[in-house]
Amino acid sequence: MTDTTGSPSWPTGISAITLFVEDLDATKTFYREVFGLPVEFEDEASAVFGFGNTLINLLRSTAATGLIDPAPVARPDSGSRVQLTLPVDDVDAMCEELTARGVTLLNGPMDRPWGIRTASFRDPGGHIWEIAK
Repeated sequence: MTDTTGSPSWPTGISAITLFVEDLDATKTFYREVFGLPVEFEDEASAVFGFGNTLINLLRSTAATGLIDPAPVARPDSGSRVQLTLPVDDVDAMCEELTARGVTLLNGPMDRPWGIRTASFRDPGGHIWEIAK
């Protein structure tokens, strides 16, 4: 795809995000139960969920090596390097729902200095999710 100058145009959205996980079964269950989403595709190494127009691909970390080689696959306990944000209508109500689904919040709900209300939690693969209004 090119723009009017003939230069490649930037994409207008993200089609898929691949998250590396140690325990695919536990993480897949978390996404089904916490987000209430069906698995759109799965095989021995992955499970894919749809978040609107973006796919979240949970990939066994042992399979990730071939995908990103020569870059190393980080261990889940090495620290967070990504936060994924989901817009919600009511952060406080969603926090109550998440807690009812067995989720432990990392923080929030809280009002941020930049004018939004947020809360964060972690999935079994160590990825940080934020809800925001």
